[in-house]
Amino acid sequence: MPEENGQRKTVDSPVVDRPAPDSDIDSTTASTVLAEVLPGVAVVFGEVPAVLKLELIDFGLVPAADRTQISTFLASIGNTATAAGNLGKAFASAQGLYRLSSTTQALLKAGGTLAVKDGANLGAIFANGKIVGQARLIPVAAVGAAQLAATIGPALAMIALQMQLSEVTGLTRTNIALTSQVLTTIRHEQWAELTALVASIDRAVDQAREIESVPTSLWNSIAGNEASLRKQLELYRLNVSNHIGQIRHDTQGRRAYLETNAEAIIFDAHALLSSLKAWTGHQALHAARARAAGAEDVDEARLVDVIARDTRTALDSALPEATSLVDSLTRELRIIVELPGRGTLPLSGKRKGSTAARQTSARLLEAIQPLADALHPPAPPLEAPGAVCAPESLDLEPYLRILRWFLEDGETLRVLGFPDQPDASDPISSILNGAMEMLAAARDKATTKILVAVTDRRIITAKTNTFLEQGEIHQEIPIERVRYVRAVTSQDKSSRSAIDLITRDENIRWHFQVDIDNSQVDTLAAVLAESMTIPDVEREELQRRSHAAIESGSKGEIAGTTCTEPTGSEATTGNDE
Repeated sequence: MPEENGQRKTVDSPVVDRPAPDSDIDSTTASTVLAEVLPGVAVVFGEVPAVLKLELIDFGLVPAADRTQISTFLASIGNTATAAGNLGKAFASAQGLYRLSSTTQALLKAGGTLAVKDGANLGAIFANGKIVGQARLIPVAAVGAAQLAATIGPALAMIALQMQLSEVTGLTRTNIALTSQVLTTIRHEQWAELTALVASIDRAVDQAREIESVPTSLWNSIAGNEASLRKQLELYRLNVSNHIGQIRHDTQGRRAYLETNAEAIIFDAHALLSSLKAWTGHQALHAARARAAGAEDVDEARLVDVIARDTRTALDSALPEATSLVDSLTRELRIIVELPGRGTLPLSGKRKGSTAARQTSARLLEAIQPLADALHPPAPPLEAPGAVCAPESLDLEPYLRILRWFLEDGETLRVLGFPDQPDASDPISSILNGAMEMLAAARDKATTKILVAVTDRRIITAKTNTFLEQGEIHQEIPIERVRYVRAVTSQDKSSRSAIDLITRDENIRWHFQVDIDNSQVDTLAAVLAESMTIPDVEREELQRRSHAAIESGSKGEIAGTTCTEPTGSEATTGNDE
């Protein structure tokens, strides 16, 4: 997390990577050490390149004695003892904390892919694609997590708490001014009570950081706030949980709920994070107080670990809840802003025109977007996939702008298709419904087009007019439910191309306009066909039914009876598993 003194920065994260060949930087001069003391968290020693300073998190409430203890321990163990000459000065100067990027963590875990110098892995510091320095990396695995915990456990617990406090502090600071502007008419009393508590804890944290201690008088000034803080935290966790429950359990009314309660959702999400920050600050002060007393009382030292564990548990529960809620609201607001045909947006019990609705949505989005981006960075704009099955004249941009917000993290759009309205789906295979093809051909001009977006995870379908005007999708089919796919040519006079898609639950036929090249249709069918599979459980069930039918037929012959072919839904029950 890019932070400096608890404040988030909008800069590109530097990456500590493997050493580049032919580097102009002499490895013997590298005097920066990143020692991973907790998974993904490193203490930075020695000289700090300018680009790393932007990412550095100060020690905050971590006592000076703990910093010295960590430095002494790391400088004295294992292979690092051989580094006394080159790294001794570096270990004598702990500069701050750094959250390792996923790339750096992967390299540290690989271990053997990095060069070794003076008992540590040697890596280059990249920024904007250029090497700006070198650092020695000491992964937690090299030190030994058990050894770390046994020797400097309470000190590491204080580091963990400081990282937690920095994490949630950065989130709340991005949105507090905008939220105050938007929510000037609701919940004034609640907001005043919460902000007073947050301010008192912030002030105490700042004073403790300045004097690098938590004296008795300072602790006594905020110790009595614990019950009020817990009440605030539970109140807004409950509010956020209720919002999420409403969204998840009423999928049909999800959008209406989000739109109607947009302001309340922004308030509750931000209030949850604010109360969480105040609670974390209070716990960090409590831990610092216990850490100071731990020098003479082993139970106080153990309490630091307990506080760090419980605080992490609270964060791990509340942050995903807030992220989920803010994600849902932000997605809907972004979609509404993209929809020129959106009719109304009910807010505060009033019906507004489409222009006013988009303006209101834009204002709410402006308020919540900094928080949304901090909790969950948005995906980049969606580009057209390599395979598109559509008329050449079709403008894909409006579809891509909206579809962007429906895709999940890491989901890849593979192909887009725009068939006509499919034949009505029913238990009888559309392949057998030849008469429907003639009817579809007769009403070509009035047929509503369908959007088919195939990703590496699912098939998304929507009526194009509904998608563009209301941002609504019709169906999502997980690709593991695809059973059979084929591209065919309709037998009607138009000789249109078509695709038959048979899933676990239904049969669909998509017809394509005659001006769409058959190779495009074949490409769409080929991508869908990659997912064709029949799970063993379904195959076994079909086999059991076949055996049962044979046995039943044998008994019927013996009794002088006859067996009839299954009809209607019985003929396709194998697809209903």
